[in-house]
Amino acid sequence: MYDVAIIGGGPAGLTAGIYTSRALLKTVIIEKGPVGGLMSLTDKLENWPGVLSISGTELSEKMYEQATSLGCEFVNDEVIGIARLFDDNFKVSVGSGDTVVARTIIYAAGSIPKYAGFEGEKEFIGKGISYCAVCDAAFYRNLKVAVLGGGNSALKEALYLTKFASEVTIIHRRQEFRAEKIIQEQVRNHPKIKLILDSVIEKVAGSQFVEKVTIKNVKTEKMSEISADGVFVFVGYTPQVEPVKNLVKFAKDGRIEVNSHMETEVPGLFAAGDVISKLVNQVATAVGDGATAATAAEHYLATLK
Repeated sequence: MYDVAIIGGGPAGLTAGIYTSRALLKTVIIEKGPVGGLMSLTDKLENWPGVLSISGTELSEKMYEQATSLGCEFVNDEVIGIARLFDDNFKVSVGSGDTVVARTIIYAAGSIPKYAGFEGEKEFIGKGISYCAVCDAAFYRNLKVAVLGGGNSALKEALYLTKFASEVTIIHRRQEFRAEKIIQEQVRNHPKIKLILDSVIEKVAGSQFVEKVTIKNVKTEKMSEISADGVFVFVGYTPQVEPVKNLVKFAKDGRIEVNSHMETEVPGLFAAGDVISKLVNQVATAVGDGATAATAAEHYLATLK
């Protein structure tokens, strides 16, 4: 039996694993994807304190090395269910059919990109539609691409795509971007980037791969069309909360309600990172959530002895 089972190996989960392992609690992190989660797919982190710039992959690897050096165990599998047992411990069921039993849970499963919902989006996934520039940008060398979205993720990925694509068109439903001002400035001044504002994508079309994008101006309702070999979609994220949907309370935004100690209403079940309802979803805030959840879990376990 583990003292702590951490669901998710992103920045919140990794930080929690470092803290609980340092507290000499037997800890396992269960992650279905790459270590670091969405952080590992980030080209550059430029708002990580004390470092001018670091890749998401490098930071993920450093966190993983630190956690394992302290004795934290890792399981690469998908969590499909979490149940509270009669003795107040928790049983975690994973895709392989195995189970993990732990005295506490820190749920930090993160989030996944949202679909935008335009015509042809799902049909062309992997054929011109992508949700990760770092993963797929190299396929669009010297080609034209479009980016849908106006937040930090969309603009950062658009800048990354300029390393490969001949032209990057950002399509955003509002006149103003939501991204940090410094990123907006870089985008507006980049010679490869074009902006189509107050607009949404109505549909994508092509024979086998994306070839053209139909765009609608939300103010005039005028339709237009551009040529594009790929479309990168960044319109927000959906928290991965299915395994705990019958255990915890949710806020109006569909994320888990926790208190300042990252405690849910279920004793021994904590949540951290992108799955909780909060103002900002950033690596820095996820790390703080993970540290808080781990410390709260340590205090909770101390009350059981």
